[in-house]
Amino acid sequence: MTLATYQAQSGTLVPVWTLEIQTLPEDTDRILDEVLKVHSLGYGRYHRNASISAVGCETAQPQANSTTTTHKAGYQTGVTETYPMVELKISIERDADVLATVMDAILYAHHYEQPVVFVREDWASRANYDLNNKNPNRWWNNGRGLPNTLETTT
Repeated sequence: MTLATYQAQSGTLVPVWTLEIQTLPEDTDRILDEVLKVHSLGYGRYHRNASISAVGCETAQPQANSTTTTHKAGYQTGVTETYPMVELKISIERDADVLATVMDAILYAHHYEQPVVFVREDWASRANYDLNNKNPNRWWNNGRGLPNTLETTT
């Protein structure tokens, strides 16, 4: 068996590319909005699917002729800088043309000239969808309902 032929009572797997984008916390919506102009970021029957990590940090030492040494007054080459960062993850179908279009949107919307974007070949689950599933662990059956939202974005 290969993942391409995986089949279970619960569902299947589909080949995707996972894009992990390091960015400022406040830039995630701008990047997602730009990507949504070219891709729905669908996952099953949902669109605009993404995950955003907790805030961490990124660190780098800009070298000569970088935009930091060009545009940041008084910066000395090779000095370590550390900034707040989140990891924004999205997945798209494995199609080179789609990847190129999505990458162009990310690079346009990102605040860096050389953003850190990792692209991985992954497999994503697709559940056998049952709108009236009686599983007691589903949010509509568990007595707790959906968790409180952090924010609503249109």
